[in-house]
Amino acid sequence: MSGTFDDGAIAQTNHDEGEIRYVGSHEHGNVLVTKHPEGERLTPERSLTIVQHSPSGFAVGYRGSGPAQLALAVLLDYTDNAALAQEHYQTFKDEVISRLEYGADGTWTITNADIKQVLPDDIAPPA
Repeated sequence: MSGTFDDGAIAQTNHDEGEIRYVGSHEHGNVLVTKHPEGERLTPERSLTIVQHSPSGFAVGYRGSGPAQLALAVLLDYTDNAALAQEHYQTFKDEVISRLEYGADGTWTITNADIKQVLPDDIAPPA
């Protein structure tokens, strides 16, 4: 994750070739998330069909409804498996999303490694 954690430790900002990253920014009162390297926008719509925590959108930095919706949306997008995403998103919210803070550049980043820390070892993202 880029940016900082609550404890002030600076997180990794280097990215490996082909690494999936979700980069968030705050624009006009909304959290916008872009998946890289594709550059596709991640929206809450698909995750809202599973659980409706925050129809108004995503948030980071605490353990609330906006972070829960983001955690579910990221895991659903990354795994393309609704049951798996639903099983692990609360842990992902608590261990990753709630600790995100915006960096000096106004963004935060979630990496493959951040996601894999909450998934079973034998789960790989879809090709």
